[in-house]
Amino acid sequence: MRQEAQGTRCKAKGGEGLGGGNGSRRSVEKRKIRVLIAKVGLDGHDRGAKFVAHELRNAGMEVIYTGIRQTADQVASAAVQEAVDVVGLSFLSGDHMVMVPKVLEKLKHKGKDDVTLLVGGIILEKQIPQLLDMGVDQVFLPGTHPSEIVKYIEQNAGH
Repeated sequence: MRQEAQGTRCKAKGGEGLGGGNGSRRSVEKRKIRVLIAKVGLDGHDRGAKFVAHELRNAGMEVIYTGIRQTADQVASAAVQEAVDVVGLSFLSGDHMVMVPKVLEKLKHKGKDDVTLLVGGIILEKQIPQLLDMGVDQVFLPGTHPSEIVKYIEQNAGH
């Protein structure tokens, strides 16, 4: 009969880890929120997207930036491959009303429609309700303080 070496898979009474020598509890690390930031379509201006990515990293999130000129399928595939909690789409060129539905469709097709979807950039205020009705979780306009974006993600990311 084979036995495991004592202490390799056991925990002491009260949840204290064995083998630590000091009897302190091992803290269970919370998984970092994973965020994908993407520029969809032909928009080549990514300063805002890079700024937001930097701020989210500074807030302790794991950020994947896809770069510019991504297709909806590339964004959805990256969201699946990277197992992200949040997808953030940045727009300057005004094609968000065409590109957001395409991204949503591809995310759904790939089984990733449970992700928190954020849109930011130059968005007309009158289009925000339409984007929310499509399935966007939140829209952030220029001038939004980064802490507001961080707070929203921390409170709403589905993980």
